[in-house]
Amino acid sequence: MGRIERVKPHAVISGAGIAGPAVAHQLAARGWQTTVLERFPQRRDEGQNIDVRGAAREVVRRMGIEDDLRAANTGEVGMRFLREDGSPAASFPINAPGERDGPTAEFEVLRGELSRILIEHSHEHTDYRFNTQIADLTDHDDHVTVALDDGTTIDADLVVIAEGLRSRSRRFVTSTQVNDFGMYIAYVTLPRRESDDQWWNWQHVSGSRSVHLRPDNLGTTRAMLTFITDVRGLEDLQTADQLAITRRTFADAGGIAPRILDDLTEDAPLYFSAVGQVNAARWRKGRVLLLGDAAFCSATFGGTGTSLALISAYLLAGELSRTGDDHLAGLAQYEQRIRSVVGKIPPVRMSVLRRANPRTPAGIRALHAGAQAIASPAGRALTKVFGDRFADTGLDSIALPDYPHSTTEPAPA
Repeated sequence: MGRIERVKPHAVISGAGIAGPAVAHQLAARGWQTTVLERFPQRRDEGQNIDVRGAAREVVRRMGIEDDLRAANTGEVGMRFLREDGSPAASFPINAPGERDGPTAEFEVLRGELSRILIEHSHEHTDYRFNTQIADLTDHDDHVTVALDDGTTIDADLVVIAEGLRSRSRRFVTSTQVNDFGMYIAYVTLPRRESDDQWWNWQHVSGSRSVHLRPDNLGTTRAMLTFITDVRGLEDLQTADQLAITRRTFADAGGIAPRILDDLTEDAPLYFSAVGQVNAARWRKGRVLLLGDAAFCSATFGGTGTSLALISAYLLAGELSRTGDDHLAGLAQYEQRIRSVVGKIPPVRMSVLRRANPRTPAGIRALHAGAQAIASPAGRALTKVFGDRFADTGLDSIALPDYPHSTTEPAPA
């Protein structure tokens, strides 16, 4: 008798940002067939710096992409608060290797660069379908039929929705809505100037506004303009309207703001987002799973979102490998583990964001004074003894299990 080929289990993954390709990489490395859907026509390069912190650093080492991340590092040397005249009010250089990450992490890469790396390491064994999204799902207990918006269908053993905070497909699992904070961020890619340095420069502006400049590894400079308002829904406006709102909001700001506004033309790459949180009422419905920010998003600060996406992908693939063909048991074990992990992450509160973005000049001066105390030699010494609350994301306390039959790259098909 000839040898019977075992049919590979098949996972359909929605979202080709960070979490989706990470899941594809991890599952393909453990013998799964993987299909990744992405509603945008191509991989997205928008966005700014993201961090890989705590246990996620060990995940990228086990995935075999650590060298790629180091090569794509932005070269940021630390974070500093700037006064309006351009002088630094307080500086926080990057910590030495082996120490807990501060505001600037050891692995500081652009969102688009990490997405590129993950796709490059998984595309040979993953079917990436851009300009495609889920239209409907039917769970048949032993498999899921995925209806796509192009009229075709796919049968899968597992569907992973990894679309991010504002997931359109989260509705197939839960009706949970995003809790918007009323804080908006305009991300802009600017031509690099000779005056640009390798620091993350953060200038506070009264009215709960902030201006940021950060280096990248692609020969440009990344800017962020943030503001807090009672108005909701600005993220849904047309780009031209978001551009006009951003320019009007920062028209009276001094310091480094005019330089950014000068380069903020209609042709400038702009990505406008609203800060929010979600902790879905349920993370799984049968064989359909929410993963990463689609399930749990504290807010886009501290590097937790990216790191949790990588950790989630590792744990999901690992738990599924332990239960063999019993995928539902693997999903249940994964959910138990990831809930324990997410429970270690301190939530971001609106009150904290307001303190970090003061409304008045007096509030800005008080913030700078506190930062100066922390950045002083005495403050740094106390931080080493008692711990750094600013840098405590909870990610360093996560212990990763070792799973059997793990490989750093997907096995040949």
